Amino acid sequence: MRLLLIRTISHPLPAHRAVVQQGKGCARRAASGASSSRDGRHSATSAWKSAQQLHASAARKIIQRSKDVFGGLQKENSTFKPVLAIIQASVDDLTLETTKNYAEELGVDVLHISLPQESRDEEIIDEILKLNEDPKVHGLVLHLTDPNSKVLNAVRPEKDVDGVTDVNLGKMVRGDMQEGFISPIANGVIDLLEKTAQTSLQGKHVLIVGADGSLEASLQCLLQRKGATSIGCPWQTQNLQKKLNRAEIVVLGSTKPKEIPVSWIKPGTIVINCSHIVLSGVSEQYVDGLAGHGVGPLAAALRMENLAESSRRWMEAQRYKKWNLHCLKLQPLSPVPSDIEISRAQSPKAVDVLAKEIGLLADEIEVYGRTKAKVRLSLLERLKEQPDGKYVLVAGITPTPLGEGKSTVTIGLVQALTAHTNVNSFACLRQPSQGPTFGVKGGAAGGGYAQVIPMEEFNLHLTGDIHAITAANNLLAAAIDARILHENTQSDKALYNRLVPSINGVREFSPIQIARLQRLGIKKTNPLSLTAEEISTFVRLDIDPSTITWQRVIDTNDRFLRKITVGQANTEKGFVRQAQFDIAVASEIMAILALTDSLSDMKERLGRMVVANDKKGQPVTAEDLGVTGALTVLMKDAIKPTLMQTLEGTPVFVHAGPFANIAHGNSSVLADKIALKLVGENGFVVTEAGFGADIGMEKFFNIKCRASGLVPNVVVLVATIRALKMHGGGPNVTAGAPLAKEYTEENLQLVQNGCCNLQKQIQIAQKFGVPVVVALNIFKTDTWAEIELVCKIAKDSGAFDAVPCNHWSVGGRGAVEIAQAVKAAANQENNFQYLYDLKLPIVEKIRTIAQQVYGAADIELSPKAESKIEVYTKQGFGNLPICMAKTHLSLSHQPEKKGVPTGFILPISDVRASIGAGFIYPLVGTMSTMPGLPTRPCFYDIDLDAETEEVKGLF
Repeated sequence: MRLLLIRTISHPLPAHRAVVQQGKGCARRAASGASSSRDGRHSATSAWKSAQQLHASAARKIIQRSKDVFGGLQKENSTFKPVLAIIQASVDDLTLETTKNYAEELGVDVLHISLPQESRDEEIIDEILKLNEDPKVHGLVLHLTDPNSKVLNAVRPEKDVDGVTDVNLGKMVRGDMQEGFISPIANGVIDLLEKTAQTSLQGKHVLIVGADGSLEASLQCLLQRKGATSIGCPWQTQNLQKKLNRAEIVVLGSTKPKEIPVSWIKPGTIVINCSHIVLSGVSEQYVDGLAGHGVGPLAAALRMENLAESSRRWMEAQRYKKWNLHCLKLQPLSPVPSDIEISRAQSPKAVDVLAKEIGLLADEIEVYGRTKAKVRLSLLERLKEQPDGKYVLVAGITPTPLGEGKSTVTIGLVQALTAHTNVNSFACLRQPSQGPTFGVKGGAAGGGYAQVIPMEEFNLHLTGDIHAITAANNLLAAAIDARILHENTQSDKALYNRLVPSINGVREFSPIQIARLQRLGIKKTNPLSLTAEEISTFVRLDIDPSTITWQRVIDTNDRFLRKITVGQANTEKGFVRQAQFDIAVASEIMAILALTDSLSDMKERLGRMVVANDKKGQPVTAEDLGVTGALTVLMKDAIKPTLMQTLEGTPVFVHAGPFANIAHGNSSVLADKIALKLVGENGFVVTEAGFGADIGMEKFFNIKCRASGLVPNVVVLVATIRALKMHGGGPNVTAGAPLAKEYTEENLQLVQNGCCNLQKQIQIAQKFGVPVVVALNIFKTDTWAEIELVCKIAKDSGAFDAVPCNHWSVGGRGAVEIAQAVKAAANQENNFQYLYDLKLPIVEKIRTIAQQVYGAADIELSPKAESKIEVYTKQGFGNLPICMAKTHLSLSHQPEKKGVPTGFILPISDVRASIGAGFIYPLVGTMSTMPGLPTRPCFYDIDLDAETEEVKGLF
C-alpha cells in the first residue's frame, strides 16, 4: 500500500482573548520521520521518506517564489510590510506552526488572535470583521475546530488566503483562478499527487471522506479539471467499505474513526490524510497504521504564496487606476423644471460604486446613506507619487443679489469635461450654510441640469460638518467665560487643586498641561514640585474680558444675536459682558477646516487660535485653555471631504463653507489635493471661489494658494447679461421681486456700459498671471446680439476666450465649448504670482488690495483698527496674509455703487486676527458677521410631504 499521510501537529493554547505576534515565528518543531515499525512496514516507511523529501523540495520552491514576490513589493515600496492575521479557536497543528515559521522566514508579520475553543460564532465573527477593516492586514486565516459557512463567509474574499469563502469557491468553479484564492490544502493534495507521488490523475477514481464543505468542493473542482472522477462522503456513510475498496485514491478530510479499520483500504491505494492530528510529544506516530508526513507543510507554503498574491493585488490596488466611470444620461425638458424636480428625476449611483469607478479603495471611504461618503485622508499618502491634474478656479464678476451661477458653471463644466469629452474631472464645492438656504439665496448645489444630487441632502446638513464646527466653536466660547469666572472666584490653591486633582491618591498633569508648563518655561512634571509663584503663573490666564474676540456661532440668519449680554444669571456672580453671535461659517474653525492639510496640522492650528489677550497684552490661545484636544475630537470626521455626484454621475467633493465676504470663501485645500491626485495628470479639478473675483478669487490666490502650495492653471470668470446690465446703469435687482423690463428685453447700451465690471475683473485675474476664460451664463431672455457683444469685449480685454454656456438648460452638453476653451487655456504659459509680499506691514498689505483690486484711492483706518494692527504687529502676527471682510455687491464698500467705482476711500472699521487659520481680517465699513432674515425668507416655501417624506420648496 502506498501511503502519503498529511498530519497536522498541535499543542493546546491558553484560553486568552488575544495574542499579537509581530514578525516572530514559533519555535521550530521538526516532526520525526517514521522509522521501521515492528509490524514489518519498512518499505512503506522508505516510500514515505522519499515522498517527504520531494514534498519538502516542492515547499521550498513555493517559499522561494513567495520570497521573490515580497522582495519585489518591498523594492517598489520600502515601507510595505505584509501582515497575516490568524484567528485560532482550536489546538495547534503542523500547518499552523509551519505557517508561522514560514512567515518569520519571509519577513511577514503575524497577528495571532487566540480565542477559547468554546467561543461563540458571534465572537469569532466580531474579530473577523475587525480584521476585514484593517488595511494593514493582507491575509486572514481561520484556525477553528468546526467552522460553519456563516463564520467562513464573514472573511472578506480578498483576504481569504485559505480560499474558504463562497465567493472564492465560486470563482474557482467558474474558472476565475486569477481573481480568487484556491484552498492551499486542496492545492497541496493535487501537488502531492502530481509531483511528489508522480501520479497522473487522468481517469482516476478519487474518494474524499470526511472533508468539510469548502475543502470537498475545492478538491472535487480541482480533480475534475485534472480528468479525475471524485465523490465525497461522510465517515458515517453506508457502504463505506465498498467505496474505500473501489477507490484508487483516498483523501481523508478529517481524522479516521477508530472503528473503521485500515484494511478497508485496498493495497496499492494512495491515501492522503488532511486531518488535524494532535502531537502528543513522541518522536514518531502512527494513526491506526497510517504513518508519515504529508500535505501540512506544503499547504502552509501554498498559504504563504496566496498571501504573497494577496499582497501583490493590494499593492496593485494602491496604484493610481484609470477611471472606469459610468456617466448618467440626461433627458432635458423644456421648459426647465424646478431644481428639486430635476434632481428627483435622476437616479444617482450608489456612492460606493462611484468611489470604485474613480479609483478609491473600499477602506478609503465612510459611507453616509446611499449617496454620500466621507473620504479618508490616507489616500494622499497612497497616491503621493501620482502627478497632479490641472487646477481650474471658477470666479465671477460682481454679482446681483440673485447670484450669477458660479456653482452652476462649475458643475456644468465638469459634466462637459467628463461626460462629453471623456476627460477625468472633479468639482470641489463649498458646503452651503443653512443661513442662506432658509434666508434669501436658497441652495447652492448648482441649478437646472447642472447640479449636485441629491440636492436636498447637499443643502441640508450634509454629513454634519457645520454642526461639528458649531459644537467646537461654542465649546471654546464656553471655556473662555467659565475660566474667567473660576479665576475671579477662587484662590490659586483652589484653582490648582481643581485643575490638577488627586485621583486615587495620584496627582498628574495632563499632556496639554505639561505643554503649557513648557511654554511658561517651567521645566517640571511633578505637580507637587511647583512653587507658589509657579502655581499662580500656571493656573491664571488673567484674560482681559474687553479683548475677547471669540464669539459664539449658530448656522441661522438671526439679526437679534448681533449684540447680546451674557452672564446675567445669579450663578455667574455678576460677571456680565456684551458679546455677539456670528454665522457658523464665519467661525475661524471653518477657515481652519478649509485651509488645513492634515489632522495634525488642524490640531496645531486649533491650538494656535487666539481668543483674547491677558491683562499684560499677551495673546491667550485655545491651547492655553486646555481645549485643543477636545476641539480636534469634535472635528475628526469633519476634516474628511464628502463625496457626491453631479446629475451626470461625475464626482464632486463638498467640503468646508466659509463665506467670501466675511471669510476667505473657498472650499478646502484637502478636497482639492485629493481630487488632483484622483483625476490623474491629464484630468481637471474645478473649484469655486465665492462672489466676485475681487473677493473670492483674490483670497483664493493670496490665502488658499499660499496655504496649499498649489498653482491654478486657469481662471473661469462667470458673467451674466443680467449682472452686466445692472452694472451699466440698470434698475436695482432685488431678491424676490420681478425683474424690470430692462433685464428681459435687449439693451445693448446697458450691456456695453456694464462690461466695465467684467473688464475690471479680468484685469484683477491678470495681476496674478493666470489665463482667463470668460463663461457667459445664458438666460432665456438673452439675445445673440448681447451675447456676441459681451464675448467680443471680453476677448478684446485680454481674456483667452469667452464662451456662452447653456448647461443650465441642457446639462454638460451645453458646456462643451467652455470645456474645450478651458483645456486649451490650461496649456498656456502660466506666470502665477502673489499680489503682495507677506513681509509688508499689515497696513501696506491692506492698502495694496484696496488700490490694486478694489480701485480705491486710499484706505482710512479707525482708531480701533489702528490700535489692533499695532497690537497684532507687536504680538508677531504682522507677516500673515490679509482676508478683507467686505460687501460682495460692489467693488467698493458701498453696495449701491455698481460698475467700477474709483477715487473712493476704503474705511477699515476694525481688524481681527485668525491666527489658527493664518490671516488678519480687516472689517470694511459696517460689515456684519451675522446676516439677518428678509421680510419673506425662503423658509416660506420649504415643506415636507408627511407621506413620502420628500422635501419641497428648495431651489
